[in-house]
Amino acid sequence: MRILLISFLLFALNADVYTQATYSKDVAKLIYSKCSSCHRSGEIGPMALTNYEEVQAWGATIKYVINEGIMPPWQPDPTYSKFLGENYLTEDEISTITQWIDDGMPRGNQADEPAFPDFPEGSVLGEPDLVLEMEEEWLHEGNNRDDYRYFVLPSGLLEDKVVKAVEFRPGNSKIVHHALIFEDTTGDAAANDADTPEYGFDGFGGFQDGGADNILNQKQYPGYVPGQKPLLYPDGIGETLHAGADVVVQVHYAPWPVDEVDRSTINFFFMDEEEEEFEREVQGHIMVPLFNVINDVFVIPPNTVREFHGRYEVPRDVSLVSISPHMHLLGKHWEVWLEKPDGEIVNLIHVPDWDFNWQGTYNFDRFIVAPEGSIVHAVASYDNTLDNPNNPSNPTQFVSWGEGTEDEMYYLPIGFVDYEDGDEDIVFEDPTISSNGPDLNKDISYIYPITPNPVDDFAVAGFRLKNGQALNIEIFNAAGQRVRSLRQGEFFNIGDHFINFSTKNLDAGLYFIQMTGENLLITQKFVKQ
Repeated sequence: MRILLISFLLFALNADVYTQATYSKDVAKLIYSKCSSCHRSGEIGPMALTNYEEVQAWGATIKYVINEGIMPPWQPDPTYSKFLGENYLTEDEISTITQWIDDGMPRGNQADEPAFPDFPEGSVLGEPDLVLEMEEEWLHEGNNRDDYRYFVLPSGLLEDKVVKAVEFRPGNSKIVHHALIFEDTTGDAAANDADTPEYGFDGFGGFQDGGADNILNQKQYPGYVPGQKPLLYPDGIGETLHAGADVVVQVHYAPWPVDEVDRSTINFFFMDEEEEEFEREVQGHIMVPLFNVINDVFVIPPNTVREFHGRYEVPRDVSLVSISPHMHLLGKHWEVWLEKPDGEIVNLIHVPDWDFNWQGTYNFDRFIVAPEGSIVHAVASYDNTLDNPNNPSNPTQFVSWGEGTEDEMYYLPIGFVDYEDGDEDIVFEDPTISSNGPDLNKDISYIYPITPNPVDDFAVAGFRLKNGQALNIEIFNAAGQRVRSLRQGEFFNIGDHFINFSTKNLDAGLYFIQMTGENLLITQKFVKQ
């Protein structure tokens, strides 16, 4: 009896330590939130991952790519710095999926399975205020060569507008590798287009003369990379799109073996200045490999590994908003940090293993205050040896700055606003507030308590969704009157999300933040002091 009792206790202990994961309860929500935005019909993913049967069929591949860090395609090191909208699997999540595959991929109780996200057919941000479409289709020839093409889209605006978000919608996601979006108030881009018989014009870097220094003078909006949801700028800040300006988009069409056509669109979302006060313009500086930046000539000889350490001295007090590292096939890593005048070091971004296929704009989870005289250090390394499996040349060649994939880039846009007192305390995303909610294992949709509460200026609303869907997020006063719309029809996937909002224009009193969607109505109260 003593042996049986000990055996039973050991079995119970082991059962408590190891609970077999199932698709329905443990894996589906990870796949739907981290993978399915790209892996579904019409998107860039090569296979669909929208249900149990599809995921089961690709189990071995999924196990390989998540353990090798290939998927999901999130480049920054999450232990170095934090960004909005991070899309990576934690070690525990990788372990859960891996163990589930090793255990034979049991489905479990289908009643526990979350509904597949209700991804919108069009914009993921709701109804755009301005939609610009390429006037013609562009034929990307199937010659296995890159094509960098500028297209000029007249805005048609009769008055200046403050841009809160830009959403590039590729017409053909198979060939659109990425897109850069600019404003042109000079007419130079339109003149370049008029000088060519075909639609648009070839070019890279600067749409005026293509020089590296010319890039510094171009006003750039957030660009596009596959799988990355565009983000709205925080309350009070945005970029102006001027009346009569042209929007210029540079589309990089990736090498492709057969002819394909594309006709892409760009959605613009403007600030509602009746509900939100425009306080600061988002500006930008682009670090490129001029000699006064890297103190060297940007050349990478054959059979060499080179590292360039760029420096940019901040000319006035600013608060950093975003960063967008870019390089090509020889690129190996980026590390960027801020050195303040008092010696304090602030990590900005670290990409330990650069992948040319996945690049983007990364928005910090808070204002990064950079006092005048601070130095942005940006170190980029390149491997021009045959040990680099991505090297496009054999034998290796001299490589310098250039527009083609076989050339190389040191290109680092940094977004910022002029500093204001209190920026040190403004946080756009605060994962710690989820600890104030219900049991994290409960499969429910929920708004976490608003923080801080009472609110003096800025607040963060965190929430969890059981099913991915489009939401309206609004603020009501104690009398039930709507006083502010924060989001209208924006898609949010399964899991945790955060909304930062200003209460500057609200009178003191009690308010409710309300989120509505398909079969969903949840609220949370806060006090404006």
